[in-house]
Amino acid sequence: MAEPAARRRRTERPAAAAPALRGLKGEPGPDVVRELDALLHHRLRLGMVSALAAAESLAFNDLKGLLQASDGNLSVHARKLEDAGYVTCTKTFENRRPRTDYRLTTRGRQALGRYLGHMEAVIRAARDTLGR
Repeated sequence: MAEPAARRRRTERPAAAAPALRGLKGEPGPDVVRELDALLHHRLRLGMVSALAAAESLAFNDLKGLLQASDGNLSVHARKLEDAGYVTCTKTFENRRPRTDYRLTTRGRQALGRYLGHMEAVIRAARDTLGR
């Protein structure tokens, strides 16, 4: 006969913690996964910041087409980046039509550099484990 669910839950052991990532040559490395910028880790926000890093500024419609995002989805993620100080938003009119342009700030450029450095460390650590 099966054990009652309450008893079974008490006897279960918690899942083992994931092993810490190791740096080059096997020495303990920084816990890079915890250092990843959660704001930039989202596909759309990372794409937006990456595109802005390669251009001086981009219009909302250019980003929308580039990232294949809906108006609402892009505006929500752009607002999060703006609130964090990673991008600036400028609203103007062009031929009587509203135009929204985004630029990457110095803070956003630095955050992207840190994020890419952390991802490179994760990739190096994963590659090191493949050689074992």
